[in-house]
Amino acid sequence: MDLIIRNAKIRRQENLVDIGIKDGKFIEINEKIHAKASKEINANGYLLTSPFVESHIHLDSALSAGVPRYNESGTLLEGIEIWGERKRTLTKEDIKKNAIETIKWQIANGVLRIRTHSDVTEPSLMTLEAILEVKEEMKEYVDIQIVAFPQDGIFSIKDMDKQIEKALKMGADVVGGIPQVELTREDGIKSIEYIFNLANKYNKLIDIHTDETSDDQSRFIEVIAKHTISSGMEGLVTASHATAMHNYNNDYASKIIGILKRADVNIVTNPFSNTVLQNRLDGYPRRRGHTRVDELIDRGVNVSIGNDNIMDPFGPLGKGNMLQAAHLLLHTAHLSGNEQILKLFDMITVNGAKTINEEEYDIKVGNQADCLILDARDEKESIRLTSECLYVIRKGKVISETKPAKRLLKLDQDTFDIDFKI
Repeated sequence: MDLIIRNAKIRRQENLVDIGIKDGKFIEINEKIHAKASKEINANGYLLTSPFVESHIHLDSALSAGVPRYNESGTLLEGIEIWGERKRTLTKEDIKKNAIETIKWQIANGVLRIRTHSDVTEPSLMTLEAILEVKEEMKEYVDIQIVAFPQDGIFSIKDMDKQIEKALKMGADVVGGIPQVELTREDGIKSIEYIFNLANKYNKLIDIHTDETSDDQSRFIEVIAKHTISSGMEGLVTASHATAMHNYNNDYASKIIGILKRADVNIVTNPFSNTVLQNRLDGYPRRRGHTRVDELIDRGVNVSIGNDNIMDPFGPLGKGNMLQAAHLLLHTAHLSGNEQILKLFDMITVNGAKTINEEEYDIKVGNQADCLILDARDEKESIRLTSECLYVIRKGKVISETKPAKRLLKLDQDTFDIDFKI
């Protein structure tokens, strides 16, 4: 074998196991593998998991905070204005440099699957071209899906419908949209119909920025669910954000969650951006800015987590850490129950894989050998500590290693090694 990982804790398995890898594939998983390998890693009982999935990020705007100016109001509208100003001076080299640096951060944090939304409103489609090149250059290290995202709407700008179709022909994997920024509700509905027509024409997945607003009358999610059912695309459609659902009356919210379950629409919540950008006009009391995560998961809707924005006009902070995003969502969405914490970990792993329609994902014999060893014994500890990825393994090769901080506390004559573990 090329690599054996020994004494690993796999999710939902009682005993520690050894995992054997050869030619980039998992070939054996047993309590004891007697064979030898050219490289062996002792996991020492720590958690070994499938890689983290970044369900929603904007790599084309990443690491651009402050250029040309900062978002002082913290609103989504000012963020869009600043990004519009930045697009006038963008270069392909800038986009690629920042995107690749962000991807490196995410790999070090255990992310090996990324869905990125690329703005296709720039007339030359230079932004998309840059991200397509990044996808090709980084394909040995990370799988990237690209959403053709019309940041300013499809029918609010002349010929944008043709622009998004051109983006699909260039190689975008997913059809995107943003119906709530169209000039009228009628145009928003028209944009959703157009998105589904394009997806059927080019055999693409769908991921729409949906009701990303505090307005409780923004209800495009029902239109998306309807078209998902009528077009037979159950499981292939994602509604990202869906923050208006937080503010819906409870009767309507209950109805729409049931329809989403029937349609098998994936929901992506983005804790960092949603809590920062939404409900800015509330005054006090101020509502939380994310969707109804607890009610959605309780009803069986697939929910995953994205970082969304990393140091850009929409969010000034971030380092691409999925455990940090889950940690924030635990607090803001009231997901502190033991079973809920396990579901939080699902949201950055298996649920994300379902969202991006990834089939060869789990740690099982025959699958591509992509996995992580975390500096934690279980899911709860990993989220509590936002644990480091001790090893990130891609196609059976270690591509990232992290040595946790060493903290020595000296009290009188005694020295204590502090790792915050019980």
